[in-house]
Amino acid sequence: MITLDDALACIRDRIQPLGAETIPLGDGHRRWLAAPLVARRTQPPFDASAMDGYAVRSGDLTGVEVTLTLAGESAAGHASHRPLGAGEAIRISTGAPLPAGADQVVIQENCQTADGRMTTAEPPRPGANIRRAGIDFMTGDTLLEAGQRLTPAAISLATSAGHSTLLVSRQPVVGILSTGDELVEAGEDAAPDQIINSIAPGLSALIEACGGQPRYLGIARDDPAQVRGKLSQTGALDLLVTIGGASVGDHDHLRRVFGELGGTLFFEKIAIKPGKPTWFGQLAKTPVIGLPGNPVSALVMAQLCLKPTLHRMLGIEIPTVFQTARLKSALPANGPRENMIRAQYDGPTGQIRPLANQDSSVLSALAAANALIRQPAHAVAAESGETVEFLPLESE
Repeated sequence: MITLDDALACIRDRIQPLGAETIPLGDGHRRWLAAPLVARRTQPPFDASAMDGYAVRSGDLTGVEVTLTLAGESAAGHASHRPLGAGEAIRISTGAPLPAGADQVVIQENCQTADGRMTTAEPPRPGANIRRAGIDFMTGDTLLEAGQRLTPAAISLATSAGHSTLLVSRQPVVGILSTGDELVEAGEDAAPDQIINSIAPGLSALIEACGGQPRYLGIARDDPAQVRGKLSQTGALDLLVTIGGASVGDHDHLRRVFGELGGTLFFEKIAIKPGKPTWFGQLAKTPVIGLPGNPVSALVMAQLCLKPTLHRMLGIEIPTVFQTARLKSALPANGPRENMIRAQYDGPTGQIRPLANQDSSVLSALAAANALIRQPAHAVAAESGETVEFLPLESE
């Protein structure tokens, strides 16, 4: 067995970024930028009115009532190309270009118009109600950094900056292979000695949330020929994730068949609970992460090992950061393996409470948890109020 930190270092050393690809702008949501996004234009490209009103020369205003001659209109998409002369005003719409010579916009609520004239008592305020060219960005500005995930706002920004395509990290194609005679798929009738395959859908969701493309390969039954057939179909994958089948029982064939097919094993166990049977290897050119068959063990180790693997493939750096909190209830001493304890963290109080049921098959406790307390191997008992490390669990 190796430690979790050593396991993560082993994975990182053997996983390389997959490179980049160019995609249409409309496909960019939640993808990761592979290069900085640079503005190809200035926004706004001209001085524009921020309000509906009248473009004027501030030198014509006095703070007492004056009357100016209406000399045309500047509307959004239909600019006035007539320079504004002394004693004149031009009707202007929000977003419309400011006419040459104008340096102030008087909002329409502060004006009266009649017989081709506009009257206002506004004081001179040069620049009032004007959006200057480039207040958002200028041509050549770096707007988004490489490694940034594209939100709806970021996509709008890229569009405004003149982009129609985006250079993003290539999405890892991740195969998910379940194993075991005891499994049935969701929607199928389970015999009294069977359970529903709950892990694969959860892993698919996690892979998608991280930016990968899950490919479910189905269930390999406890038959070496079936396992061999499934493993032989993984050549087009960037990563294979297996579930279960790696223990030492008579019906667990996965690791043996993996070796028979020429697979290389980099580590076979991690000194952690839940998740001790987690392993990592390579089959031909495809990296393989083996997760335990217990649902909580599999999903906890997916958080700890699979997510960093996907981030590495995407070429992004998102370090696993443990925070600190005060225990709301006591924690018993730990044994020889690092322990990841499902817990509920309360941000306003800074307290964290271990959940009562820590069995590695109890999904309800994991679903109720928003944090994992990291308890070192051989840790002594901790009393309420003592400080512990924890990893927040993101709501995907």
